[in-house]
Amino acid sequence: MEKNELENLLMRFSHLGVTRSENGALLTGKAPHIAEYAWLNIMYPCITEAEVCDLEKRLGCAIPEVYRDFLMNVANGFDIMNCTLALHGCRASYDRSDLDSWYPFSLEDIQKYERPKNSSPEMFFFGTYEYDGSKLYLNTLDNKVYYCSPYDATPLKSWNSLSDMITAEIERIFALFDADGHCISEDVPTTPVAL
Repeated sequence: MEKNELENLLMRFSHLGVTRSENGALLTGKAPHIAEYAWLNIMYPCITEAEVCDLEKRLGCAIPEVYRDFLMNVANGFDIMNCTLALHGCRASYDRSDLDSWYPFSLEDIQKYERPKNSSPEMFFFGTYEYDGSKLYLNTLDNKVYYCSPYDATPLKSWNSLSDMITAEIERIFALFDADGHCISEDVPTTPVAL
């Protein structure tokens, strides 16, 4: 996936507003129905090779090449439809008082502290669904992306690539919301349908 491809996908809600934060995050779809400063979609600015290396030291493992490339050339993670789906990245600050800078959820948290007990070393966790905390991971043995429950790494669904998953999930999730960013049905889970 190219950076401009992801930006174009996120422009679906541009009629509700578009801006860039002080630290370069792309925010689309102002969402006052959620909160005063809420945005539907946030794409965080890419990080440098040095930042990736520092993140790998903190993680205690190498970031798979496909996700490393994503962080450096596409986005340092994103939040889709107010965190319905979040891809985690390198979080530079936890300062909540700075409303002009936006940061992704931390890869360190999901990869080191929130892994299901039956996960194995080749599983690189990088994404979460807000609905129930279920997760996404990249299997370094086959480079496929897998969806699993919050506490069990058994695959419930898979995609052939990171790019395939991102495109399919953004389209699926966007279909669950109306043009103003309101959830069409609160009774419908916003997680993928397990196979």
